[in-house]
Amino acid sequence: MSLFGAAFFLRQFMKILLTNDDGYQAVGINILAKYLREAGHKVYIVAPKHEQSAGSHAITVNKPVFTERIKENIWSVDAKPVDCVFIALEKLIDEDIDLVLSGINSGQNMGEDLLYSGTVAAAAEAMLYGKKAVALSIENYENQKFETAAYFTVKLIEDGIVDLIGEKEMLNINFPDVEIDQIKGVKITKTGHREYSNFVHEQYTPSGKKVFWVGGNSPETCNSENSDYLAVSERFISITPVYPDFTKKESIKKFKKFIEIKGRQ
Repeated sequence: MSLFGAAFFLRQFMKILLTNDDGYQAVGINILAKYLREAGHKVYIVAPKHEQSAGSHAITVNKPVFTERIKENIWSVDAKPVDCVFIALEKLIDEDIDLVLSGINSGQNMGEDLLYSGTVAAAAEAMLYGKKAVALSIENYENQKFETAAYFTVKLIEDGIVDLIGEKEMLNINFPDVEIDQIKGVKITKTGHREYSNFVHEQYTPSGKKVFWVGGNSPETCNSENSDYLAVSERFISITPVYPDFTKKESIKKFKKFIEIKGRQ
C-alpha cells in the first residue's frame, strides 16, 4: 500500500547505509535494519561504538579511529557519526551505496535541534558525498514505537520519495510516537523554532567543587504554520527538505550598503 495512493515508481531494491548517533546497538537503528532487510534491501550498518548524541558535525582529528567488524555488514566505529559516514563510504564498503539513512534517532530533531544533532549531521555528511540522505527521528525518549517509524520509512522508500532528493539536499523526517494506525498522514514542512530554558545546571560535588550539567527543560516550541513540530504534534509524519546554504541572502544588500558607506568616509 502506498502512502500517497497509487505508487508511481517501480519498486527498487537498494544498497543502504545505516548510521546514527545513538550507537550501533541502539534499538532504532536495528529495528530499521530489520524492516529494510525484510523489504529486500541490502543493509550496511556503520555506527558509533558509544552514544554520540548532540555531537553536531564534529569529526575526530589528531588521534586514531578504531573500527570493529561486529558481523557481516555491521561495523562499530569508536568516533563520531560523521566519521562513521566517510569511513564507511571510503574504506569499509566496497559497493556503491544508493541511500544513507541516519537513525531512527531516539528523540525528535526539529527546529534548532538540527544544529546540535549528530543524526542530522551524519545525513548531511552523506549529502556532501553526493549520496541521497535522510535523517530519521521519533519524538519522545522512552519506550518509543520505533516500528511505526521503520514501517513508514520503508513505505516512503517504496513510494519513490528518495528519487526526488536532488543534489546538495537531504530530508529530515520526524515521526510521531504513536501506533501505525494512528498516523494521520504526511506533511511537507519547514523547520520550526524550539527555545530551551535553564540550559545549564550548577551543582557541587561532596568536596565542594562546582560542576555544571548541560541540558535544560523541555523546549518551548513555536507552533508556526506548516512547521515540523506542528505536524508531528498533530500525528502527521513531518518531512523537511534541508540544504547546506547558511547565507541569509536577503541581508546581503544591507551589509553591502554598509561597507560602501563606510568606504566613502
